[in-house]
Amino acid sequence: MTTSKPALVRAIGRWSLVALTVNSVIGSGVFGLPGTVAALLGKQSILAVLIAGAAIGVIMMCFAEVASQFSEAGGPYLYARTVFGRLVGLVVGWTFYLAQSAAPAANANLFVIYLAEFWPEAKASRFLILTILVGLLAIINILGVRQGTRVSNVFTIAKLLPLLMVVLAGAAVTMFHPASMGPETPIAGGVWLKAMVLLVFAFGGFETALVPLGEAKNPRRDVGFALLVSLIACIAIYALVQWVVVGALGSGATTDRPLAEVARLTMGDRGAALVALGALVSVYGYLSAKLLSMPRTTFALAEAGDFPRPFAWVSPRFQTPWLSILVFAVTVWGLALAVNFVGNVLLSAIARLFYYAVVCAALIALRRKQPGAARFRVPGGPILAVIGILMCAAMAWQYRNQSRILAFTVVAALLNWAWVRLRTRGAS
Repeated sequence: MTTSKPALVRAIGRWSLVALTVNSVIGSGVFGLPGTVAALLGKQSILAVLIAGAAIGVIMMCFAEVASQFSEAGGPYLYARTVFGRLVGLVVGWTFYLAQSAAPAANANLFVIYLAEFWPEAKASRFLILTILVGLLAIINILGVRQGTRVSNVFTIAKLLPLLMVVLAGAAVTMFHPASMGPETPIAGGVWLKAMVLLVFAFGGFETALVPLGEAKNPRRDVGFALLVSLIACIAIYALVQWVVVGALGSGATTDRPLAEVARLTMGDRGAALVALGALVSVYGYLSAKLLSMPRTTFALAEAGDFPRPFAWVSPRFQTPWLSILVFAVTVWGLALAVNFVGNVLLSAIARLFYYAVVCAALIALRRKQPGAARFRVPGGPILAVIGILMCAAMAWQYRNQSRILAFTVVAALLNWAWVRLRTRGAS
């Protein structure tokens, strides 16, 4: 008799991959960011959303072409390691893990803040709430990828419904009785750049949906479709929300709860409460997408021999990388407790710029190494890749004062690389 080790099961279909991508992008930011951008750009914030969507679309299409050449778990780490070698792969793996642990940690903090609108004692019970919030999703995802996918699909629909409600309710006011934004003044280039950086990061997170491709039914065929459909959907949602917020609230759009104020204006206090509930659902849905996707990064690292072998353990019963799921859940929980919302946002923002640029560079390298291998081929791919790299460099310059965090992560990756080399030499 022969035995085989437990393996991951391919259970994520084309539309589930679309839902996972949308769920990975749309978190709590859509419930607060429109006010911040409106305060910077006024009515021109609607145009800024469209420009930012086009900018992130350049990076997403580079990801789509590169990802269409792989069918294994790992996401950006896998692409970087395959194209540029183990050292670059490990640096990308560490920065990717940092970015996508800090982002859900920031959202977990926001969950507590929103919950306080209904339960004033929520902040005093922060430890308990965060433990239940993250722990429940960890259990669901350990029980099976199908369960995790279903939860992600449900939350994707649930988070979009209140957004649709606000857009429909606010559209009538915007079209027939638009509010005044006050006199328009010239906007400095630095203000535009600041707004664009915020919006580009609001569109980020799509890359986590590429990590569990080892459990997708037909990843090479579906990844380009999922990213393209998700990009169009997210641009449409963000643009409509921004249009309604600016049109319905006018100068009052600068509030930190713009969608709740639109709902209060059009539907009263009950509408505002419903939107606040929608924000809670959105945050939890975002967390569910991260708990489904990100543990497959450490799984892929261990499968490639770049991490301790236990991270590649798969449950014989549930066919999920249970230890990787637990470690990621603990990481998110710890960051949520130790670092505030703004701190986690900065951690995520700084780290992702590096691997965005690396994946754009991977497109150019793969075109040379294996032309015609991509299932999804982007017209003018190398040109788009260069544009993507330059955009990442420009945004990274804005955060140069916070580069110490990225430097620390790179050092950890280098130590990881040295450990792998020593172990490899010892084995030989």
